[in-house]
Amino acid sequence: MNDLSLHIIDIIQNSVSAGATHISLSIEDSLKNDYLKISIKDNGKGMDQEQVKSLSDPFFTSRTTRRVGMGIPLFKQAAEQTGGSLEVNSVIGIGTEVVASFVNSHIDRAPLGDVANSFILMVSANPNIDFELKYDKDGNVYEFNTVEVRGVLEDLPLNDPSVIRMLTSMIDENIKDL
Repeated sequence: MNDLSLHIIDIIQNSVSAGATHISLSIEDSLKNDYLKISIKDNGKGMDQEQVKSLSDPFFTSRTTRRVGMGIPLFKQAAEQTGGSLEVNSVIGIGTEVVASFVNSHIDRAPLGDVANSFILMVSANPNIDFELKYDKDGNVYEFNTVEVRGVLEDLPLNDPSVIRMLTSMIDENIKDL
């Protein structure tokens, strides 16, 4: 995958497939401390420890549509090639958290990509799921919550094309202003 936002889409899609009704994306980007941390947390069905251990194996997948699962192994490789790491914590019936850490200045760190567009793509494709985004850039924080947005939009759905454009632009501008 060319940029990290594509990994974010993949992990969020895994959360959706696991029955999550609430998904949180947190990005900590610190130039001062030379790290980037991406965390995706859900309240899906969770996994037992054997499943968590198997996630690094590209030939392990819980999907029935194909026999390989490259998402976690590729995300882990992207983190580790920068001197970072990837951790998966999961509890059956509670949910799962995937945390990837990167050395920001490492020459092999993939670009973050279009976080706003990737995030809103997942929101608009799953308008009944509650999503949160927290973007922290060296202590300057932007937060977005679909529960709050639904309250403001009233009857206008999150997957309305005009809403998608407006939210993508709003998130993108706020992240750039950090």
